[in-house]
Amino acid sequence: MGTTAFFGLDVGTSSTKAVLVTEDGTVLDSATHEHKVVRGAEGRVEMDMGIWWQEFKTLYAELFRRNEVNIRGIGVSGMGPCIGVTDVHDNPVGPAALYGIDYRAREEIAELAEDYGQDALLQRYDSQLTSQAGGPKLAWFARRHRAVFETGTRFYMPASWIIRKITGEYVLDRHSASQCTPLYDPATLEWDAAMVESLAPGTELPRLGFSHEICGETVTVPELPELQAGIPVIFGTIDAWAEQESVGAIENNQLFLMYGTTLFLIANSPERTRHASMWGTTGTRRGTFNMAGGLATSGALTNWFRDISGERDYGTLVDAARSVPAGSEGLLTLPYFAGERTPIQDPDARGVMVGLSLHHGRGHMYRSLLEATAFAVRHNIEVMESAGARIESISAAGGGVTSDLWPQIVSDVTGRAQQLRRETVGASYGDAFMVAQTLGAVSSLEEWNPVATTIEPRELPVYEELYSCYRELYVSTQEIQHRLRALQP
Repeated sequence: MGTTAFFGLDVGTSSTKAVLVTEDGTVLDSATHEHKVVRGAEGRVEMDMGIWWQEFKTLYAELFRRNEVNIRGIGVSGMGPCIGVTDVHDNPVGPAALYGIDYRAREEIAELAEDYGQDALLQRYDSQLTSQAGGPKLAWFARRHRAVFETGTRFYMPASWIIRKITGEYVLDRHSASQCTPLYDPATLEWDAAMVESLAPGTELPRLGFSHEICGETVTVPELPELQAGIPVIFGTIDAWAEQESVGAIENNQLFLMYGTTLFLIANSPERTRHASMWGTTGTRRGTFNMAGGLATSGALTNWFRDISGERDYGTLVDAARSVPAGSEGLLTLPYFAGERTPIQDPDARGVMVGLSLHHGRGHMYRSLLEATAFAVRHNIEVMESAGARIESISAAGGGVTSDLWPQIVSDVTGRAQQLRRETVGASYGDAFMVAQTLGAVSSLEEWNPVATTIEPRELPVYEELYSCYRELYVSTQEIQHRLRALQP
């Protein structure tokens, strides 16, 4: 029968990663496939839903063939909220719209805000309507595919699409549903059927459950003969929340930082919290709620700089940045290269780098990009706490913590310690943990993934001065940023 293992898979913005985790939390094997999003007119950022399923099949078969394993449970997560629309026979009407970096539904957001009022929406749904909200994007599809909606449609996110393929179940976890504002009611933890009928009539709604709960079992899939029937599958969730599970940052008054292509922040609370600039969501577990925020870029900035610098080795760039003093010797960056999500909620914001001199080199520029994301994290934390969120500890994970420089800069700028766990695999590890815990193989995350190190902040006065400049810089350049955005494709 082989080694008993749990399979976790996460569909990210830049790649899909799968892991096999044994009953004691050891990563037996992992595999990754890279992919690209498609950026188009009108602020579209999209992806063919077929990629999600194809990469699941490829990675599952690859790991299964390399290892003699008995798969005891499957967990899946993915970037989100994404809106992939199909007809009732599960034929996609087009590529899926991605999360807050996709700005296609501006017109729908404006109309709904006018009809219902942003303040009223915030009070009822814990979030105002922004590019992060799934509801306006579903309305965007409904407006452009009327004939399909008249005969009936479904909508999927990466995890729920894969679950549909391997179990036949049409489901969605409650956390993902809560990011479909205003289609989900956080008071009842159920769909707001009247609002769905108003925005996207003809939409068949998926059955809801919490992320760690079993939604069904695998069925025979001819395309994937390695997949045995009868394996329990959990509802899964959005990648940042699965990654939050991977480091145990799900207790009240904890903050989770996910260093990925974008950077995500999740503050936990036993009650609903809200702020006009942030997103209020239902947690992965019953009785938990979140105030969340997200940068539009993070790892995307380091990828961009690596590409334009011609340096393929991140280690070389990190070493160059490490040799530069804190504050990048007077170089300051606004990281809004793809607009910005929280807390400024400005899709037309653009990147700014000021203070450049002939003295500055690529190490200064790379470090300034890292410092820019740290200033953005501090800005988000300050807004969260102003809204009543309590932050007593911070846990971090994601690709950005593989080097200690970036999280150290974030701790120095924010003045807060960050805990790093032994395993930093990410969301796919969290998927495996959730299904293992639900099936009784492990009782707590500590058994699998104990704290390995704590990054303590250093007192660096230069960051106080630069943060003040950072906050002023957006205000003073906002109009120019928007004018320049109008000249861009």
